[in-house]
Amino acid sequence: MSISDNQQHEGQAQLGLQQLEADIEAAQHGRNAAAFLAAIVESSDDAIVSKSLSGVITTWNKGAERLFGYTADEAIGHPITIVIPPDRLDEEPAILARIQAGERVNHFETIRRRKDGTLVDISLTISPIRDDNGKIIGASKIARDISERKRAAEHQELLLREMHHRVKNLFAITGSIITLAARTATTTTELASGMKDRLMALSRAHEMTLPSLNGEAATGTPQTTLFQLLSNILAPYERDGANHWQLIGDDIDIGGTKITNFALLFHELATNAAKYGALSVEEGKLDIAATMKSEMLEIVWLESSGPPQAALEPRSIGFGSRLEQIISQSLGVEIARDWMPNGLSIRLSVPRGAISG
Repeated sequence: MSISDNQQHEGQAQLGLQQLEADIEAAQHGRNAAAFLAAIVESSDDAIVSKSLSGVITTWNKGAERLFGYTADEAIGHPITIVIPPDRLDEEPAILARIQAGERVNHFETIRRRKDGTLVDISLTISPIRDDNGKIIGASKIARDISERKRAAEHQELLLREMHHRVKNLFAITGSIITLAARTATTTTELASGMKDRLMALSRAHEMTLPSLNGEAATGTPQTTLFQLLSNILAPYERDGANHWQLIGDDIDIGGTKITNFALLFHELATNAAKYGALSVEEGKLDIAATMKSEMLEIVWLESSGPPQAALEPRSIGFGSRLEQIISQSLGVEIARDWMPNGLSIRLSVPRGAISG
């Protein structure tokens, strides 16, 4: 063999060695990349799952364990339908058909079932898995828990509906106030004064419903109580830092939708007491007792040590009386009055449904 032949063989051997080293390096790089990718998948907060084209689970990361409650040993080898509610089973064939067609499914919002049977709102992103020849052999899924986002969106929608409802109610009540005031007022000054007082009462009532905008309405938490409402309405009639009124008995929760009507009703009673009754004189007293009896709340509004009876009894039905009638009828409240020599007793019979609704 010539020297040139030896050199040629040595060169070929050297090239083969270099190729082997390159293959080893590529394989090592591939293993490193695969290990890196596996670490990312395992540490992800999202559920990352792969499955075969027949729907059998092949991989299941820690995020999937946290989201669905199944360990990897419990899930791998089982059909993906273990996390699909019965009423959503038709989604899986449709998804697999798109994957087999080479399509990717992006941000598909649906509901899945945990191991304990509870349901969870998720967003799914699903991609085809291909082999070295480009053939689709399965699918990878990334599932993200969107329960908090869904709850926030539902709460926001509820608040918008409630705000719309309240604004409509406020305009309707304001319209009624204006109409009744225009019928009974004899001067523009009287009209303006009556309107101002009642709109201020309406404003105070509306403020008491505002806590529900922080979520209380959505959870069913009462917005206020009977005594809180009465205290708010009677606060302007305190004199020298002392109350000439007291609240006794059962303090009842009042639902947000009823606060405005009750506030206007009690405002009319307080206004009359301040004009003609116990709150119009220094020595006057007002006692309000509330007693819950089965399905009926009895409220006794007792004014004492006030002006003589002649000054208390109304001689005609004015705007306040008409407004009181309208509100009491809408709430289903029965009102009975008993005039006494130096006071007035008003008994209100309120159905439970008129308070909590």
